[in-house]
Amino acid sequence: MSTADSGRPRVGVIGLGAMGAGMAASLRRAGFALCVHDVRAEVAQAFAQAGGTACASPAALGAQCDVVVSVVVNAQQTEELLFGADGCAGTLRPGSVFVMCSTVDPAWSAALADRLDERGLLYLDAPISGGAARAAQGQITMMTAGSAAAYAKAGAVLDAMAAQVYRLGDAPGAGSKVKIINQLLAGVHIAAAAEAMALGLREGVDPAALYEVITHSAGNSWMFENRMAHVLAGDYTPLSAVDIFVKDLGLVLDMARASKFPLPLSSTAHQMFMQASTAGFAREDDAAVIKIFPGITLPEKKT
Repeated sequence: MSTADSGRPRVGVIGLGAMGAGMAASLRRAGFALCVHDVRAEVAQAFAQAGGTACASPAALGAQCDVVVSVVVNAQQTEELLFGADGCAGTLRPGSVFVMCSTVDPAWSAALADRLDERGLLYLDAPISGGAARAAQGQITMMTAGSAAAYAKAGAVLDAMAAQVYRLGDAPGAGSKVKIINQLLAGVHIAAAAEAMALGLREGVDPAALYEVITHSAGNSWMFENRMAHVLAGDYTPLSAVDIFVKDLGLVLDMARASKFPLPLSSTAHQMFMQASTAGFAREDDAAVIKIFPGITLPEKKT
């Protein structure tokens, strides 16, 4: 089934992690003809059992799709799935749309748009936010930028995955700039939440009581409420890992450094996540940044 056959694009999703799996499920639920690929072949095959087609490579997926949604970790993985030996850039038909949902350097995103344009491909710079639960419900936020032609072809696809699709202009990179600013706040808020909870533990405050008070007071933030619940549970299963913020706050600082703009809080938060990563917590939930504080006893996971 193609755009010509049904009036709706055939969609491919590459990357079935915590976010990508939910986004693909939302597209399937919305009735799109769907192809999926993941580096873990068994994950793609398991997903396709409930509907859709598992593809062995990005190239195979691209040959069947009008819109490809990429939900991988970073620019390096995006480069590989597009331009690697089994990349989809060479198999996508001219006029197809590539939707890039990773958090990346805005300048890299803008350059990618030019590279795809040379191949006759459309591009949407479309970073995402919202977490796995919202992705599964089709309720994420998308920060997008691209041409009118790209929106015309992929707009219904975006709407099926997201509660909010912000159109931030026609210049690719604008969406990535807004996402990076969002990550600045997210990273700083997690670091501040960890610092506050660590101080409470050091001072002998009951952590559950502290959590209850803060989440009903002016000092609360979404990140405190969400991440400090992980600390109280003693559960550092990675929903978003420490190293994600090593990367994302690094991108924040890179963007600011290019225009010589000072970011003292972001710099400190980045160092905190770096310290947590090098201390052995790189793949734990980002709430594990609290583990860098000395002289505290953290709640243990209940068995």
